[in-house]
Amino acid sequence: MSTYTFYPGCAMESNAKAYYLSLMEVAKPLGIDLQEIEDWNCCGATEYVGMNLIPAYSLIARNLALAAKMGNKTVCSACSACYLNLAKADYYMAERPSLGAAVNEALTAGGLRYQPGALDVRHFLDILINDVGLDKLRANVVRPLKGLRVAPYMGCMIPRPDYSNRWSDAEHPVELEEVLRAIGAEVVEFPGAATCCGGHMTQIGPETAYELIRRLISSAEAAQADIMVTVCPMCQMNVDAYQSETNRHFGTNYEMPIVFFTQLVGLALGFAPDKLGFGTEITSAEKALARIGMDIPQSAEEGGPRKKQEGLPMPPCLRKNVKGAAEEAKA
Repeated sequence: MSTYTFYPGCAMESNAKAYYLSLMEVAKPLGIDLQEIEDWNCCGATEYVGMNLIPAYSLIARNLALAAKMGNKTVCSACSACYLNLAKADYYMAERPSLGAAVNEALTAGGLRYQPGALDVRHFLDILINDVGLDKLRANVVRPLKGLRVAPYMGCMIPRPDYSNRWSDAEHPVELEEVLRAIGAEVVEFPGAATCCGGHMTQIGPETAYELIRRLISSAEAAQADIMVTVCPMCQMNVDAYQSETNRHFGTNYEMPIVFFTQLVGLALGFAPDKLGFGTEITSAEKALARIGMDIPQSAEEGGPRKKQEGLPMPPCLRKNVKGAAEEAKA
C-alpha cells in the first residue's frame, strides 16, 4: 500500500461527489492510501489569481504548508483546477523569490511556512499510470468494458502548463486514453480531448460557453462515442449541466453523458454503479452503460438545472444611520 497526502478540493464535496466516491473505491484495490489534509481550504479556483496574487497564492500555499507537515513527499489531487493551482503556487514561489517571501509572510499569521519544492504535486491520473502502472490496473479488471465507445476528455488545465514534464504531450496527451484501453473500453478519435470547456464563461459569456460545449459534444458524437469521460469537475459540470441550455441555444438535441474516469475504472474493477456515483449525472449514462449490460440508477434531474428568475439574493444595505435603518426595517 502506497500512501499519498490527498487534497480533495471543494468540488468533491458538492457537484463532483461521484468523483470522490469512485476515487475512494478504486484506490483501495490498487494499493493507494489517500490521507486527506486536515483543515484544508479552497484553492481559489481560477478567479482569485486574477484579482490579487499574494492573497491568492497564500490561500493555495496554506494547503501546501499543511500537506508538508504530514511528512509525505507527494500531494495528490484529482481536480484539475486544484492540481494546477497547487503546482503553480509551488513553482512561482520558487521562481519569484519576492512572491515566495510575501506568501510566507502571510502564512506566518497561521503559524505556517512553505518551502517551494518540498512537495511533488501530482494528479491522481499520473499516480495511477506511473506508480500503480497499467499492468496492475489490467490485472485488477474483472469486468472489461468491451463494446463501450468512450471519448477521453482531459481538458485544458492538466497538460499545460506542465511544470514538471509529467505528461506525454501538451496538446495531445495520451494518458487518459491508456487508462481507458487498459480497462477494456474502446477509445474513439476525439480531437477535443485537451480543449477548453469554457470554465466559468457559462456565467459571464453564455454564448461563448455554449459554443465551446457544442464543439465538444458534436466532436464526440461525430466519433460515435457512447459517453464522454473526464478528469475535471469543472469540465464534467459544464458539459453535463449546460448541455440542455446548449441544445436550446443551437436547436440541437444532444444527449451525451459525461462522467468521471474513476467511475468507469470502478465498473471495470467490479464495483456496483451506485457505489460509484452513477445516477447523479444530469444527462443519464443509462443508455451508454446498457451497451455493456450494466443497469444504473436513474439520473437525479432530467434537463439540467434551472436558474431562479430573481437571481442571487442581495445583501442588506449598509447605512451609516444604524438606528434609522433598524426602525425602517421594523416598519
